[in-house]
Amino acid sequence: MPKPDRLVANLVPLVAKLTLEQKVRLLSGANFWSLYPEPAVGLRRVVVSDGPAGVRGEVWDERSPSANLPSPTALAATWDEARVHRLGGLLAAQAREKGVDVLLAPTVNLHRSPYGGRSFECFSEDPLLAARIGVAYVRGVQGGGVAATVKHFVANDSETQRMSLDARVAERPLRELYLAPFEAIVREARVWAVMAAYNRVNGHTMTESPLLRDILHGEWGFDGVVMSDWFATRSTEATAKAALDLAMPGMGSPWGDQLVAAVSAGRVDEAFIDDKVLRLLRLAERVGALADVPGDAAPGAGAAAPRTDLVGTDVAGVGVAGVGVAGVGVAGRPAPPSFTPTELAGELRAAAAAGFVLAQNNGVLPLAPGKLRRVAVLGPNAARARTLGGGSATVFPPYTVSPVDGIRAALGRPPQAAGDPVEIGYAPGAYASERVPVAPLESLRLPDGSGPGAQVSFLAEDGTLLATETRATGSYTWLFSFGPDIPAERVTRIEVHTRVVAEQAGAYRIGCSGFGRFRMSLGGAEVFDTVLRLGPDGDLAEGLMTPPQYLHPVTLAAGQELDLVLVREADPDATALLGASIQLNLDPPHGTAEEELARAAALARDADVAVVVVGTTEEVESEGFDRASLALPGGQDELVRRVAAVNPNTIVVVNSGAPVLLPWVDQVAAVLLAWFPGQEFGNALADVLFGLAEPGGRLPASWPASEEGLPSTQPVDGTLRYDEGLFIGYRGYDRDGRAPRYRFGHGLGYTTWEYLDATVPAAGTVPAIGTVPAMGIVPAMDIVPATGIAADVAVRVRNSGDRPGREVVQVYASHPGSAIERPVRWLAGFATVDAQPGEEVTVRVPLHRRAFEHWDVSEGAWALEPGDYQLSAGRSSGDLRLSTQVSLA
Repeated sequence: MPKPDRLVANLVPLVAKLTLEQKVRLLSGANFWSLYPEPAVGLRRVVVSDGPAGVRGEVWDERSPSANLPSPTALAATWDEARVHRLGGLLAAQAREKGVDVLLAPTVNLHRSPYGGRSFECFSEDPLLAARIGVAYVRGVQGGGVAATVKHFVANDSETQRMSLDARVAERPLRELYLAPFEAIVREARVWAVMAAYNRVNGHTMTESPLLRDILHGEWGFDGVVMSDWFATRSTEATAKAALDLAMPGMGSPWGDQLVAAVSAGRVDEAFIDDKVLRLLRLAERVGALADVPGDAAPGAGAAAPRTDLVGTDVAGVGVAGVGVAGVGVAGRPAPPSFTPTELAGELRAAAAAGFVLAQNNGVLPLAPGKLRRVAVLGPNAARARTLGGGSATVFPPYTVSPVDGIRAALGRPPQAAGDPVEIGYAPGAYASERVPVAPLESLRLPDGSGPGAQVSFLAEDGTLLATETRATGSYTWLFSFGPDIPAERVTRIEVHTRVVAEQAGAYRIGCSGFGRFRMSLGGAEVFDTVLRLGPDGDLAEGLMTPPQYLHPVTLAAGQELDLVLVREADPDATALLGASIQLNLDPPHGTAEEELARAAALARDADVAVVVVGTTEEVESEGFDRASLALPGGQDELVRRVAAVNPNTIVVVNSGAPVLLPWVDQVAAVLLAWFPGQEFGNALADVLFGLAEPGGRLPASWPASEEGLPSTQPVDGTLRYDEGLFIGYRGYDRDGRAPRYRFGHGLGYTTWEYLDATVPAAGTVPAIGTVPAMGIVPAMDIVPATGIAADVAVRVRNSGDRPGREVVQVYASHPGSAIERPVRWLAGFATVDAQPGEEVTVRVPLHRRAFEHWDVSEGAWALEPGDYQLSAGRSSGDLRLSTQVSLA
């Protein structure tokens, strides 16, 4: 436990004012997204919301849009702590606009295996990179007076059987890999909340694990709130004793009356309850939810001080607001930054481009727009791009710029401009998914014909109409509430009324997705009455994002409109209505797979350049399940081969959140890895393709050439053994002597770099590193004082190209002849640098003591093996150009 401070002393009397029943009531959520208020101590309602690629708020639909940031893998690919810090401030501003106090992000589990279905929501396979990006993210969010929640503590690195699997992790990899990002974020960023995972680790369910009290509280001095993942609190007494503070959500919590009884009977010490309530009140004070704390420090006490030096500019020169104070926020706390729509769009656009990784390029990029007459934009993700992954990370952006729209906008010329306009052809070429997509808004019209959309009605068992909503989508999700004015306990039927509009003549498939009993009528005639169910091992997230489908074929004439009514009935054998996803699905007429491939190839043959946008789908990358294969789904590989065979200037843009196999790389001119880049995808892509922005990304995870030797995500008899130990990602490739497709840290950019020399300055010549003030913001390279600087490397580089550029200087350590098992090399530090053509810059890369330490299992402590350590600097884990050494005692 940390030492009592002034704030704690002022909160203790508030805890004493509460009865046991009042205290225990505060320890479970009031509903799915909020905590109970307590007027007796001036505590208002506290609201939590999912992230990390946006702030959803309490409403999960298109009526409450959210800015859609690049996904965490894209953020980590920037290797840019200042940018991520700035985006954290943007998230804080979004949270306050939505009345959100606690953001349930970031996710810092590691990319142990590329099969992990939720890898897109995590940063990296490397603990140092995950830690540095995570610290910047948390500091940015909390600098705006909004709590961040680092998750999922710990070893929740895959999705298969995530509710119950037992991750068996040896002590060294647990400490050196999986706990490392959490430790940095707790110690450095002073994160205000931690989320305990569903899984077990070495036999202990995480909400009952001794790691919470022994490590979080005891070793790291964590003074915030530990909350459960949703429905992960499965016991009363064990979780209460294990330093879990908050059981989420409220429904189904095993605390409440059961915990009151356990305390009253002496089975749980009331001191545990008091500590939990104290932590909740401290969190409330930090986010401005606690009024009139006696003797409170200056406004914003406990809140991370905002930085004012991290100000950026987008590629078009639009000024982007920094993360400084922009007024007064909640209860006198510093307000998050404010962003105009132009500033917001510019920040998201620049962030997406900064994370794009140019994996290979034969010189075709950047393109010269003035020399283009025909461009073919192809692929299933070219017009329906994925901007974020599936599951709880999902938000509804106010708009999404597709690749084809971004390219069209960039190449559009006003009538007075010289030269003929560029002809842009589009074709999907292949189908990435077997699922029929949600009906687009332009295909749905309100029943009265007044505009696009659908009418959703909620009815009671006797047919009484309880409420009606007008919705601008064909997809509807409810999580244990239909809204404040709809009595959820009376709803037994949901009806969706709309008119389907056929844009072209032909054979359509129209249907629905969800779980429960569904009836659909078209043109007044019932066409099906069916029950859809999840599989026996179906995860709730899977049921919400990719529920089972039922489709009905119908032939329509061009322009024909058909009344559609979809009824979802209460079904006692199906999951409750209040945790449901309902979709209207529409599959328009299209050619056979071969016809679509031929059409795409024909467009490519006549084009100056072919841009093929391929990627994954919600069936492949989502919360709730792991990937069965790393291959691109559908006929996308064949599409790339066909296009490359007829156009030597084929550029492939990979729109996935995590690695996929690229069997055709030797046949194409360039490969650009775009991740899930957020709502400005198309504009950012155009900026990069036409050289207005640098593809600034470097790989945060190794990109495999095959599926050989990858760690499994499939438990055996409920146990998932981390038998690879320390050797995940690039560490495993180096140990085995295998080469991935692209190395960790790889990325080309649009200029070239010479590495001139690397030195370790003599002791006393390195600028001093300041200590980390409580809850303060310091330069990103300043680490926990206890770890200290072990070495400081000066790397001199020169931009040897003909345009400005940005480089990520990476330093890897190794210890030849070590007496303990170690990776061949490991990332010890990195720094970014911008330079003009021909400019030389000396980059300082501080390497902290922890980068050289190992966990001594016998002593139960960190230890430093003395001796000479090799330091190698370069552009990736496989492109190391300079070396020096440091001797450590």
